[in-house]
Amino acid sequence: MDRINIRKMMLDDIDDVHKIEEEAFPLTTWKKETYIHEVTLNNFAHYFVLEKDKEIIGYIGMWMVIDDGQITTIAVKREQQGKGYAKQLLNFAMDYMQPPVKRVSLEVNVKNKSAINLYESLGFLYGGIRKDYYGPGMDAHVMWVNLDERH
Repeated sequence: MDRINIRKMMLDDIDDVHKIEEEAFPLTTWKKETYIHEVTLNNFAHYFVLEKDKEIIGYIGMWMVIDDGQITTIAVKREQQGKGYAKQLLNFAMDYMQPPVKRVSLEVNVKNKSAINLYESLGFLYGGIRKDYYGPGMDAHVMWVNLDERH
């Protein structure tokens, strides 16, 4: 049986996380330095990795500012997608943020139908469009959920 563990992201994890990042978001990959900053210097940031049998197969990042939460990034290794790991990470993040967070938002590429379906299944609602959010011609849906109303 697979052993799944979600734990805080450490500096030693960033190389593995960055490989998943490059695979998941080849056009908008964050730099390793961004993760280093988020993990070490940003007091609002909370980053976690999902391990399967001690191998990092996914990660999630969030910001918590007073009672507002933002999912900054989430990805799962391509060969592990479709197995419920992203949903597990999102549920973990939303549980982690309560309290004090009451509302969580995120951006998702308008063409990423599987992610949009996942977010909708967790109670996220459509909140608008961010034009060119991921670059020219790559718009994002803004989605949000009130944590006390999620199903």
